[in-house]
Amino acid sequence: MDRYKSRDSLFVRLGTGANYTILAFCALIALYPLWYEIAASFSSSRAITAGEVALWPVDFNTEAYKRLFLDGQLIVAMRNTVLVTVVGTALNMILTVLAAYPLSRRRLMGRQALLMFITFTMLFISGVIPNFILVKSLGLMNTYWALWLPSLISTYNMFVMKTFMEGLPEEVEESAAIDGAGDWRILAQIMIPLCKPIIAALSLFYAVGWWNSYFNVLLYVTKSTMHTLTLKLYQMILQVDQSLLDSGSGSEGVAQVVLTPEGIKAAAIVIAVTPILIVYPFLQKHFVKGVLIGSVKG
Repeated sequence: MDRYKSRDSLFVRLGTGANYTILAFCALIALYPLWYEIAASFSSSRAITAGEVALWPVDFNTEAYKRLFLDGQLIVAMRNTVLVTVVGTALNMILTVLAAYPLSRRRLMGRQALLMFITFTMLFISGVIPNFILVKSLGLMNTYWALWLPSLISTYNMFVMKTFMEGLPEEVEESAAIDGAGDWRILAQIMIPLCKPIIAALSLFYAVGWWNSYFNVLLYVTKSTMHTLTLKLYQMILQVDQSLLDSGSGSEGVAQVVLTPEGIKAAAIVIAVTPILIVYPFLQKHFVKGVLIGSVKG
């Protein structure tokens, strides 16, 4: 019997080791492109052009970052992106909670009809041209409301929040109602604190979407001073600003560093993804818990 147990234990250890090895290999494959961009952003133009950059920076320098930030437009774009992301995520979460809470209560009159109507919106979308005509007719061009209003709520995320709320014990809400608490007080003091995991998860979903969005900004915002970071990055990838690549002699006759488009692009990519990478570890615990519970319960 002990021999069989030891053999089973050996198979378990081997299987666990194989799983970790495969997962680590997949993680390395997924992380390598980002790691390469980081290494390239700190490498010299000669090393990038010669293909010498693989895992570590070659001829370490920070000239690409200096050129991007000295240009000034990137700082303005980053500020615009923070504004769009913070306000957009806040509006998304407020409306998602306000829609999910009543729909999660069976006592809501016409609940099934409302759910069918909302589900219908997931099957059919208006398209780019009707949305553009609507935004233009409302006079929202060159305003961030052209981005926020059409995307105030995600139907899918609302259903995830609704499913999570349906899994919460109804006795808690009934006890608060017996004590005289109204719906608004129950929502603010009971439901929202209990929904912290799913709120963190959906907030991250919304925030990443706002941070990475560029197409709507490209359509509705034509003022360069209102462009977001991702749109600025998109423009750099298509056509790197020639002023960033100019080389020559400084005022004292010192040769300036020549930059390649690849170095500028790598630095811009690192700047764009760094804020999300910094925020994610703080929300990871709530993020995983919220996604699992919100997608399984119900």
